[in-house]
Amino acid sequence: MARIIAIVNQKGGVGKTTTTVNITASLKALGKRVLLCDFDPQANATSGMGVDKNTASPNVYDVLINGADPKKSVVSTKYGDVIPSNKALAGAGIEMIAIPDREHLLKKALDSLAKNYDYIFIDCPPSLELLTVNALCAAHSLIVPVQCEYYALEGLSDLLSTVRLVKRGLNPKLALEGVLLTMFDSRTNLSLQVAEEVKRHFPGQVYATVIPRNVRLSEAPSHGMPVTDYDPYSRGAEAYRSLAEEMASAEG
Repeated sequence: MARIIAIVNQKGGVGKTTTTVNITASLKALGKRVLLCDFDPQANATSGMGVDKNTASPNVYDVLINGADPKKSVVSTKYGDVIPSNKALAGAGIEMIAIPDREHLLKKALDSLAKNYDYIFIDCPPSLELLTVNALCAAHSLIVPVQCEYYALEGLSDLLSTVRLVKRGLNPKLALEGVLLTMFDSRTNLSLQVAEEVKRHFPGQVYATVIPRNVRLSEAPSHGMPVTDYDPYSRGAEAYRSLAEEMASAEG
């Protein structure tokens, strides 16, 4: 059965989607069966995997709101399988309010697919609203990307209190898989200071792999591919391959 992992931080621009796309592709390259569930209305993970967010149907919105078969929503790519998203998902939080057991809609969909995969990653929207709560209810654990910049830890207390509420009332087995340092620049004291601060806040829970600031990571999505395919020898690609190996060895 798949390990279902939500990649979550309510701050935008911290590397959630970049991480989701590249860890999916890197684990696929290691021979793992991987599914990426794009749960962000911006649908950047969908297009980052080379899937057209405007034509992919059914998508995750259809699965949640219209009762579409989750199996029929899966699109296979050479980088891993994808449940696509699109902008219709932006209204789903309001539409879900009237649906019974609304917090577990995504969990029901992903549980029906779990036996086909080793990993399912959920790319979460930059908010702590009902979509993110659905992702936290569906997941076994979460990865929190934290950018090595000035307000890095700001807002994490809100995220962790949401996680505690979900654990208490909806998903008692939810665990912190790890904290991932992103946009790291070893030339700056700030990056080094933030890394130390994050490690102090999350002792033993920060990945050894650090994702560097790398222009190739920014360029790859516009080509509809992970950086591991766009420029396999870039520092960004090497970092995500290293993270995949770290995760796979932890599972082993």
